[in-house]
Amino acid sequence: MQRSSPEIKKITRMHDPEQKGERLPAVELDAENQTERSGMPDSGYGGSWKALFLILFLVIIVLAWLGYHASGWQKEVLVRDIVIEDARHVSVSELSARLKRYSGMKVQKLDIDEVRASVMAIPYIRDATVSKELNGILRVRVIERVPLALMVDMQLPMVIDQEGVLVPDRKGFSDQAGSLLHVSGISRLDHAERGLRKLAARDYALIREFTAALQKSEYAALLIREFHFQNNNGSSVFARGSAIRFIVGNDGNFKEKLKKFEIFWQKVIAKTGFERYETVDLRFKDRVFAKEVTLPETVKKDSL
Repeated sequence: MQRSSPEIKKITRMHDPEQKGERLPAVELDAENQTERSGMPDSGYGGSWKALFLILFLVIIVLAWLGYHASGWQKEVLVRDIVIEDARHVSVSELSARLKRYSGMKVQKLDIDEVRASVMAIPYIRDATVSKELNGILRVRVIERVPLALMVDMQLPMVIDQEGVLVPDRKGFSDQAGSLLHVSGISRLDHAERGLRKLAARDYALIREFTAALQKSEYAALLIREFHFQNNNGSSVFARGSAIRFIVGNDGNFKEKLKKFEIFWQKVIAKTGFERYETVDLRFKDRVFAKEVTLPETVKKDSL
């Protein structure tokens, strides 16, 4: 009985985790068992993957079904309304009349290019975008031409737009930019798109430069009414109610020339009146040459 007592005590010390400073022996898994556990997925994860795959498969089937029926529905959608945007000076009623034939057509069969061509046939429209919507709306957005000047020496007055293209003037179109500068004397015209005509590049550049300088002038824009084009650096301008020819030439620098025009008008014309001078040449730097009106001999003798 006394011999067995120490052995029991030793065994108790080996398996007592409460002993301070001692650790339990590490338990190593059998290599074969470990390999089998790592190679086989847990039965819970396998079930989750199968459920997820089934859900994705059902979603794909539903989407395919909806796409098939949606494509069939789209084929039956008709144009129920035509919306015109950004038409400020172009007649909306004119546009609507041109597009009326597309109302009631199937949206899917609508030819966008054909609709745009119908809109672009109006010369006052510079560009247009057309879109068709699934709710049956045909949407047309237009970009109108912006007047630059008015050519007055043709059979019919023609508006020169900001790109040099000529379009017939009509009430409400040329007035949108206020009082347009009148242009005369231009004879060279080039062909433009859609059967229209436009100024030659050199003439357009000259008109564009002059109108830009005129808009920035102090008060010359209130006085000058017409720009008369002439070759050999002989272009000139005319003030409202005056027959005096103010020569500005074709070589640019219109800002300085208009400033001299304003000074001459204020210091000379305002005092002497319109009838005294025939021409005023503004082409020379820091100088103005004025030519007085030459009276006929009979008038001179009668005045004596």
